[in-house]
Amino acid sequence: MTDPHPMTAQDSLAALMIAVSASDEDIRTAELVKITNIVNNLPVFAGYDAEKLPRISQTVFDLFEQEDGLEALFGLIRESLPEPLFETAYALACDVAAADGTIKATELRMLEEIRYELDLDRLHAAAIERGARARHMTL
Repeated sequence: MTDPHPMTAQDSLAALMIAVSASDEDIRTAELVKITNIVNNLPVFAGYDAEKLPRISQTVFDLFEQEDGLEALFGLIRESLPEPLFETAYALACDVAAADGTIKATELRMLEEIRYELDLDRLHAAAIERGARARHMTL
């Protein structure tokens, strides 16, 4: 039997952002605001129903409670996210990680896992990370 609600590419992007935010077991307000702003304003989310976010969040939280949940999450993401959006996914994940001004070790490990699972070129990933850092600098 097939899943009546398969993940869309947009769901996958949202799930990755939520996963990065939840990776340190402390979802900060700045991260939630960043996710909301991304979903509401970026062209890749045009036409996306933001009302799906609670369901996507619950899916991520449920998977995090399972032994191989992270592996399962990446399986779902690779199934539904077209390869041309892999760098976009990483950029969004970096923006969420940087949103609160600090990137914790658990968030760094999650970003590393995303790079590995999406088979991103290390130089491209470094450029994406640098851009996120520049966008989230404070005085």
